[in-house]
Amino acid sequence: MPDPTCAPDSPVLFFDSGVGGLSILTPARRLLPHMPVVYAADSAGFPYGTKSEGEIAARVPALLGRLVERYHPRMAVIACNTASTIALSAVRAALDIPVVGTVPAIKPAALASRTRVIGVLGTNATVRQPYVDRLAAEHGADCVILRHGSAELVTYAEARLRGEPADPAVPRRALAGLLDQPGGERMDMVVLACTHFPLVEDELAAAAPRALTFLDGGAGIARRIAYLNGDMPWPEERPEGVAVFTRVDPAIEALAPALALYGLSSIKAL
Repeated sequence: MPDPTCAPDSPVLFFDSGVGGLSILTPARRLLPHMPVVYAADSAGFPYGTKSEGEIAARVPALLGRLVERYHPRMAVIACNTASTIALSAVRAALDIPVVGTVPAIKPAALASRTRVIGVLGTNATVRQPYVDRLAAEHGADCVILRHGSAELVTYAEARLRGEPADPAVPRRALAGLLDQPGGERMDMVVLACTHFPLVEDELAAAAPRALTFLDGGAGIARRIAYLNGDMPWPEERPEGVAVFTRVDPAIEALAPALALYGLSSIKAL
């Protein structure tokens, strides 16, 4: 649990390689409208999905340590499947505040699937993790689990948030990576195992050749934040959030209008 002596304006820290964590922030803000927020993105290290496990395991705990020292959050949310599946235990060992991870929503997908064929659409780094193997074995042992990593869909989601035109071929190729595998014709559930992907769920649905159900873990993480916070107070009025980037360049500055829609009114450099 968070330190019971922390002030009401002590924020919740959301961390991702880029803007994907906004898909986690949205349901959390909906459930906890007065929650103070620091949203941190490792833009200098983006994207994580093409990096090695060693790079991520070394980078993420160090960055979160710096962020905790600067912003004194009541808890941290690793709003990134890749960072969570690789570095969550190391971050928890390094920090003395609660840390919430984001893992692929294979359990709810297995509970809901009628055809017993589930797709896991994530980054290359996430879909190859033993953590995903364990989730599949524990919750989807009677299911066919198809996996596909799409680096271009991550950059596509970032570009869309900057207001750049959509290329329908990108989500179409991402889905084809699942649908074209053996058993893909029976797939009914697609686990969005990268937090960037719920940001472009409408584009994925439009690109699908038939109706598919897309699942992510955002609502569950919002409930976890509320549970861990317990009865600790929030500010009386909803505060403006801050977005922190490890590198601020014109591409990041172009995100300002979209970030403001998520309640993040200022951009700072770490």
